[in-house]
Amino acid sequence: MTRRRVFVLAPLVLAAAIVVWLCLPSADAGTVVQQAAGRIYQVRLSVENPRVGVNTLSLEVTPSSVDKVRVEPVMPQMGHALAPVPATVSGPGSYRAETTLPMSGQWELTLVLDGPLGTEQLVIPLLVKG
Repeated sequence: MTRRRVFVLAPLVLAAAIVVWLCLPSADAGTVVQQAAGRIYQVRLSVENPRVGVNTLSLEVTPSSVDKVRVEPVMPQMGHALAPVPATVSGPGSYRAETTLPMSGQWELTLVLDGPLGTEQLVIPLLVKG
């Protein structure tokens, strides 16, 4: 093959590879489940396909006697901290919160639980894909 053909074909092959890559569906992470336990409370966090943008967090708290739950998203590697988000009750010991995560990477969700047994903070890591 001559050099001229290589210089013509190489960019075409690269362009075709990029088009194929862009057309492939991105792989979903599925439901991510993380758990944390403190001195007072235990929490199970579920997030469907954590991604850049709006994410719905489902929380199951034990014991269920919690008055308030708030979520504080932080990305320590980038120095980002978002405004705390209050969780709403969705059932006994179950809470839901929506937060917008603006970039992919490793986030830390600090859960602040306040109830008759006391106040406790639990940190749960969450990897967000682009």
